[in-house]
Amino acid sequence: MTSLSQGEGRIGGALVDILAHENDGVMSRDDQVAVEEALEIRLAGVEPVITMRTPGNDRELAAGLMLSEGVVRHPRDFQTLCTLVDQPDVIQIQLRRPSGEKTALLERSSLSTSACGVCGKKKLNLESMQGLPPLSPGPWMTREQLGSLAARMQEHQALFACTGGLHGAALFDARGEMLAIREDVGRHNALDKLLGWALLNDRLPLDDHAVMLSGRVSFELMQKCIMARVPLVCAVSAPSSYAVRLAREFGVTLVGFLRASRFNVYAQAQRISDADNPSGSG
Repeated sequence: MTSLSQGEGRIGGALVDILAHENDGVMSRDDQVAVEEALEIRLAGVEPVITMRTPGNDRELAAGLMLSEGVVRHPRDFQTLCTLVDQPDVIQIQLRRPSGEKTALLERSSLSTSACGVCGKKKLNLESMQGLPPLSPGPWMTREQLGSLAARMQEHQALFACTGGLHGAALFDARGEMLAIREDVGRHNALDKLLGWALLNDRLPLDDHAVMLSGRVSFELMQKCIMARVPLVCAVSAPSSYAVRLAREFGVTLVGFLRASRFNVYAQAQRISDADNPSGSG
């Protein structure tokens, strides 16, 4: 049986005092909200990247960002990937074989908000996706398997259950078994943490896997999945037009508005079947 990796956050929620307006009046009570703090990622030769995130799994977050920007492909590409002892909100990265070409891929402004990972970039990093090998034809999933992904992810969103303010990203294998889940106040951070976990555990490429997202699918989330070679991307909300375009261009099956037995397929529908053994799945 596969062991599910849920991750451990240093800080998940914070208690704040609020005035709750309810049917029988107003009362003062404590409420738990999602923590949002800055993380500084330092890579030699590049201006530090500052991203607003939910603390926890910060090494995975940094590794996933390096993967999605095309700076690394393997865990051995890192010489150092560590949190500074006296600065828990700073990640220091040293590449085993640094190059100007790699660091140029990380050209960004110094601030990335938790709302939008692509906001502040000086340009879209499309070069890193060019020349990638074709995606695998799998995984094949039945409508029943696909319909269960959202509910199973939500069952494991512990921080969301406490705060109501965190996004989730979950990784499933070809049998529909959940392997890992990560949460963060930012959609792109949750996915970076998940893909960073896969990178650091030497599980890339994710040829025969599916990713489930708790929010909408934007350009950057699709780009991240393409860089990790994820052939099936599902979300509880809508995709953007650019996400659909990338899915069709790179052969990703893209599913949106996934709710039990109802969903929309925006690209590459051949990976979804009503049958348990679709033709050609071997």
